[in-house]
Amino acid sequence: MIKSIFQATVILLCTKNSLEKTDFEKHRFPVDFSFGVASSAYQIEGGYNEDGKGESIFDHYTKTKPKKFFNETNGNVACDSYHKWRTDVKLLADLGVDFYRFSISWSRILPQGFSHPINGDGLRYYNDLINELIANGIKPMVTMHHKDMPMVLQRLGGWTNPYTAYYFEDYARILFSYFGDRVKNWITLEADCSGYGDDVDPPFIDEPSTSRYLCTHVMLLAHAKVYLLYDEEFRTSQNGKIGIGVNASWYEAGSFAPEDIIAAERAREFKIGSIMNPIFHTDGNYPRIMRERVYNVSREEGYLQSRLPILSPQEIDYIQGTYDFAGLNIDTTFLVRQNTEKTNETATKKDLNVTFYQDKSWTKTNTDWLRVVPDGVRKVLKWVKDKYDDPEIFIIGNGFTDKAEINDAKRVQNLQKYLQAILESIHEDGTNVKGYAIWSFLDSFQWTSGYRWECVWKMSCIFFLLFPDLSREKYGLYHVDFSDANRKRTARKSAIWYKKVIKEKRVVDLKEV
Repeated sequence: MIKSIFQATVILLCTKNSLEKTDFEKHRFPVDFSFGVASSAYQIEGGYNEDGKGESIFDHYTKTKPKKFFNETNGNVACDSYHKWRTDVKLLADLGVDFYRFSISWSRILPQGFSHPINGDGLRYYNDLINELIANGIKPMVTMHHKDMPMVLQRLGGWTNPYTAYYFEDYARILFSYFGDRVKNWITLEADCSGYGDDVDPPFIDEPSTSRYLCTHVMLLAHAKVYLLYDEEFRTSQNGKIGIGVNASWYEAGSFAPEDIIAAERAREFKIGSIMNPIFHTDGNYPRIMRERVYNVSREEGYLQSRLPILSPQEIDYIQGTYDFAGLNIDTTFLVRQNTEKTNETATKKDLNVTFYQDKSWTKTNTDWLRVVPDGVRKVLKWVKDKYDDPEIFIIGNGFTDKAEINDAKRVQNLQKYLQAILESIHEDGTNVKGYAIWSFLDSFQWTSGYRWECVWKMSCIFFLLFPDLSREKYGLYHVDFSDANRKRTARKSAIWYKKVIKEKRVVDLKEV
């Protein structure tokens, strides 16, 4: 009897301890969860024409169409990471990140875009960076292409030219051959077709009916080629993983009206599913609603065939399943309603036929469209899990813009909310999220927004003094002084906070740092 009571007590205590441990774990990220930061080549490197580097589309258009870029700025020097990479690695090591997501400039490796000639100085730069990261216990996560297409290839059509997929495969082979023994996580490309279908972003292809669809189509084929190349020639010896970068903002119905609920799902399929479906869905191909709508609208407009390229059965089979993980850029949330306005203009927005807007009560950042909606992060992760058979996920970009404050309490408060939503997604929704990277490591050149009121020349300094509250889009955990020739880096409060998050693998309160 006494023995039975003792056994029961032991079982009860063990059960209680087990429950306490489970509750403890729910407030922390899994042991194998990785924290990192992210950047991209053109936005931070500088050295735009040094050591044999070729011209990218941003090198070209900041020079030939300077008024398209805010304050007529460019990335010629940017953060000068091409020269200050040792300094940057020291900052990363002090931060304690598990991985650093950066991109390689295609033009720095292959100045003409093609597989010959190869630029030895470009190889040396990235080789040194990778070695220094590894020496400091930081895993490199390399994006092969992040917007900065070589201008030579852009003149041939860029991502609307099917042969670009073959040139990209050649480029990837060189990267695998030179760096694959040390780089174990690759993102083929940022599947971003901005600038194809508008005159807002490079490469400024203002043809809205087909160019964005062509860009997506060629990117999918290019990604698949690189993944299969790795499978066939490098995976056995290098044992790495290949993913793709997807812009995965959440799209929420603006009302309970059935038409708005349907419109929101259609937005998800067009915006996220157009990339993920062909790769991650068990059936492959573009989403059915996308295929049907573009075909029907195209025929109504008088086209003989759909403006959306058709994936052949062979291409569907070729692309489907070409992933080891999904790389999600999760920026914000948009509300969606069924569009009631009719237009005669041929455009992809007519195919989608929705209106996007945001709730004014959502927390604002210093970027007009970037509002903080933590619940959207959890929803998009759950949507990807359910729709695509629970893939391994890395959040490769998530950030907050402010006015360059060093004591950036707002950034910390809002990143806390995002991390809490991710933690709940892992523990409560069972999503397979393996890592998280803050965008961004450093303040950087923000594409057509430039440095956004950064004091980089005398007139802008005077203007800033006169209007101190004007928006500046700064994402960095580290402030970069672009008025200083040495591009001095200064840790923000958020860097100190994130260091503690990484060390303790939990959502740290601002009061603790």
